[in-house]
Amino acid sequence: MGKVTGFLEYQRISEVSEAPDSRKKHYHEFVGHLSDDEAKVQGARCMDCGVPFCMNGCPVNNIIPDFNDLVYKADWQNAIQTLHSTNNFPEFTGRICPAPCEEACTLRINNDAVGIKSIEHAIIDKAWTEGWVKPQPANTKTGKKVAVIGSGPAGLACAQQLARAGHAVTVFEKNDRVGGLLRYGIPDFKMEKSLIDRRVEQMRAEGVEFRVNHLVGKAPMGAGNAKATEVDPKKLAAEFDAVVLAGGSEQPRDLPVPGRDLKGVYYAMEFLPLQNRRVAGDKGVTELWASDKHVVVIGGGDTGSDCVGTSNRHGAKSVSQFELLPTPPDVDRNPVWPYWPQRLRTSSSHEEGAKRDWAVATKEFVGKEGKVTGLKACRVEWKDGKMQEVAGSEFTMPADLVLLAMGFVNPFAGVLDAFGVEKDSRGNAKATTDGAGCYTTNAAKVFAAGDMRRGQSLVVWAIREGRQCARAVDEFLMGESELPR
Repeated sequence: MGKVTGFLEYQRISEVSEAPDSRKKHYHEFVGHLSDDEAKVQGARCMDCGVPFCMNGCPVNNIIPDFNDLVYKADWQNAIQTLHSTNNFPEFTGRICPAPCEEACTLRINNDAVGIKSIEHAIIDKAWTEGWVKPQPANTKTGKKVAVIGSGPAGLACAQQLARAGHAVTVFEKNDRVGGLLRYGIPDFKMEKSLIDRRVEQMRAEGVEFRVNHLVGKAPMGAGNAKATEVDPKKLAAEFDAVVLAGGSEQPRDLPVPGRDLKGVYYAMEFLPLQNRRVAGDKGVTELWASDKHVVVIGGGDTGSDCVGTSNRHGAKSVSQFELLPTPPDVDRNPVWPYWPQRLRTSSSHEEGAKRDWAVATKEFVGKEGKVTGLKACRVEWKDGKMQEVAGSEFTMPADLVLLAMGFVNPFAGVLDAFGVEKDSRGNAKATTDGAGCYTTNAAKVFAAGDMRRGQSLVVWAIREGRQCARAVDEFLMGESELPR
């Protein structure tokens, strides 16, 4: 696994990124991949640790020691084959995955982890450059038809696997372009959308049909695409041999405090997709900008970070970000190895400028003439698992734009109700991942995977569930499956 003494001889090398002041002026990606020689050195650091905890840390169970070793030996073509054997879209995860594999790396106990994510990034970018990523159409067709609803990472992974198994796959997407939250949500400066486009072309060559502007069922007022054609779920179920529900968890968590209805208070996902559309060249995009405004982002996760980066690029007067929970520890190593630790994480957007604060609760939005002008907040502390206000800690601050980025509670109920799918206690599609009939719902021949089944999660988890669901559908249609789990 790499060089036996490599972890003793070499240090971790980070990918080079453009300086914050420079990259704030554009919406392009600003993180470069490792050179071949740098990737080889990083591959050499992979230990012969006996038990590859990194593979368990990775939701798709990437065969990490093997592709590290192959990169160390400069066998790039076998490296991409190994990587693609478990991950359909490593160019997505190589850019936006938080890399739980690295927190599970054995070196993480007392050293810097192997740069697994940067190696993955280097492998897939080289593979595209060299022309090694080609369509893989099925040799024979099964005559079975599958509808996949949702074109995010779960839907795309499921569709690609099923097409390669020989099924006729049609992907339905309510928006005007394929990609789900990869397309409309994740900023272009984190992942450029040409990466999605070239995968869509590969999948079309493999036989996948994409129907954009097609809304299955009904979406809540303001949540859908006004130009979308409504598709009758009953007709869909009658036309196809299996249906996979692979949409996202798009119902945002609200903050029902006084002043919530003031103009200037928006959900993050009312704000972020607009910039994706502007970058794509769309005309007539809603004029919602952070320019020259005091911006307050409520929510300390990735979506909040994306709001920070986008607001800075708009030229915000100031950007503040609140988190309800206490400040996490800023530790060098992983104190709960090989599990995912709660630690202070500073994103590239935070590096570009933001005032971050923790243990803050918003009590009220204040405004003038129907527009938000500020907010009232207070400090909170947690005792015995309960939150309580710190006496005398209330404060006010200016806010011309407030972005709610507190996560997502469940998928919109419309599509689930339309198919008669039972929900779990959190409002997600109820489907098990264990044993026979995994990913099946109570509705005949209807499956569910990704965020629609498990709730808000990572892109890498969506890819895993899409792949596993594809195998379950293939078994359902054919009685057996050679698709990997």
